[in-house]
Amino acid sequence: MTPLVFLHGWAQSRQIWYQQQRAFPQAHFLNLPGHGGAMAAPADAWLDLLVAQLPDEPCALIGWSLGGMLALEIAHRFPERIAALGLIATTPRFRTGDAWSCGCDEATFAAFHEAVASASPRALNRFFALMLHGDDLPRSRYNELARHAVDRQNPATSSALSAGLALLASLDLRQSLALADMPVLLMHGEQDAIVPVAAGRWLAEQLPGAQAHYADACGHAPFLSQPERFNTILKEWWQQ
Repeated sequence: MTPLVFLHGWAQSRQIWYQQQRAFPQAHFLNLPGHGGAMAAPADAWLDLLVAQLPDEPCALIGWSLGGMLALEIAHRFPERIAALGLIATTPRFRTGDAWSCGCDEATFAAFHEAVASASPRALNRFFALMLHGDDLPRSRYNELARHAVDRQNPATSSALSAGLALLASLDLRQSLALADMPVLLMHGEQDAIVPVAAGRWLAEQLPGAQAHYADACGHAPFLSQPERFNTILKEWWQQ
């Protein structure tokens, strides 16, 4: 079966996939450079470092948020390494501007920079809360997710957070969507407060062969807040 590889998003680690680690025990869960205890690296080295960790045979690469943008770029630059692509809460361009209205608003992006500058765990906790904004979760369930999904022993380094923000600010993948006949899975929360669902719908229009799913009452991390639905959809797509 095609190897399955997961890439997490900004300021998180592979631990955020803990509910997928149970469902897909044979999968590979990578840490971005400087995240989850992985060695830090300049932003322009991230792609090569991640590609070097992929299995030898073509894989199904599942990327979330910044991880989805990196997965898109890997599929564009190294198509021979990727058999299929899963894009979760992903956008081809993170910020608004340059004829792109489906991006993160400037106030939210400025808050990310503030979180890095303050080096405050409380600021990153607010970002975690923003990820789950739009999810109808009891407080006990929210606390459970925050307890299990965040690697507090190995937080992302400040240099890695800055490098990730630089990538979010600079990547524009609207011209990188020639994915030939590669199977693509798109999943997006309807109430995503970080990457508007309009970005996911735009991707679906550009990739007419993609299988697109939109989750109601769901924010930026459908795999985290709605794991049973997410895992079922992913498993059925992966096994096709």
